[in-house]
Amino acid sequence: MDAEEIIESIIRAFMFLAGVLGNNWLVIRSLPGQISGFRTNEVLLINLAISNLITNYLVDLPDTIADFTGRWFLGETYCAVFRFCADLSETSSIYTTFFISMFWHQKLVGSLKRGGAPVQLDSLRLIGCLLAGSWTVAMAFSIPHFFFVTVQATNDSEEDCVDLYPNALASQIYDIFYLTLANALPMAGILFVSVQIVVTLLRNQRRIQSHSSGAAKKEPKEKMSTADRSCDKSAGTSGPSTLKDPKETASLTVYNGTSCPPGQSSNSSSLSREPNVDTKAEAPAHSKVSAKPSSSSQVRAAKSVVAVASVFLVSWLTHILLRITNNFHTSSLVVEVASYVAASYTCIIPFIFLHGVKKLTCSCKR
Repeated sequence: MDAEEIIESIIRAFMFLAGVLGNNWLVIRSLPGQISGFRTNEVLLINLAISNLITNYLVDLPDTIADFTGRWFLGETYCAVFRFCADLSETSSIYTTFFISMFWHQKLVGSLKRGGAPVQLDSLRLIGCLLAGSWTVAMAFSIPHFFFVTVQATNDSEEDCVDLYPNALASQIYDIFYLTLANALPMAGILFVSVQIVVTLLRNQRRIQSHSSGAAKKEPKEKMSTADRSCDKSAGTSGPSTLKDPKETASLTVYNGTSCPPGQSSNSSSLSREPNVDTKAEAPAHSKVSAKPSSSSQVRAAKSVVAVASVFLVSWLTHILLRITNNFHTSSLVVEVASYVAASYTCIIPFIFLHGVKKLTCSCKR
């Protein structure tokens, strides 16, 4: 092999290792402690990782070895398995990414607009039906590869595993249906859902900023009025007529513009005299603080979905354009670039999802 082929093989090997590491880690970190602890998000992430691992082990690994050896050494039988697994995992991964985007869009809208109300995709039965349907569609588009594949010699006397349809019309019909149903439609759905997530996040950020600015303006006035009321009460109940010692009367001085004693603050006076009011005021504040972490984690996960959708759209739009181009002008270089683009997606998104759900690092506490 020349220097260019060695560099390409090394890049392919690096992408294979990154995909295997990321997707296996995604499966391990998504598994709950008990079977009853499975939730929608974990099921979707595990299904996505399994789809990508099919690509890593049964597509990327043989392709990487074939790059180093310079020929297809696994025979025509595995050539059919190779092409079958490539489209099967690709279609399943695309649909699973679409389901994940839909799920987190519903969770985000439910958390910010409906007070965290349950969403439709929280149902494991519904998710199971959707995933079964996606695997069925992926299987339907992958089965033809068992009948129309061959090991073909290229111009450089190298063997490669390619599809060989009876005629060009059959190849174009298959590609039209495959690219439309298994690529274009879910990609359009991911784009639409991602835009909705971004709009919801921006609206929520503006709402938080408006509330914080309004609260900052009201806070000084509320503090002053509370201090005045509490000090008026303390002055009314502990006047000179109630003090027996003249020294105690002398110790009642003006402190920070009020008539409160130096050792007693307005907050402690109000707490001692009106406990019912303060406990009612503290309860909503405590509930807001306890609800904040779950909301922030959902926003973080939604942002990771938008990041994955961005990588997905760039990768698969390029992949589709290259496949369409290959129908009009067959080129081994175009096929090679398309395979690299598809492999880059499977090795990047596991780490983005792990970061989004805060499972990129392992902690000893479960």
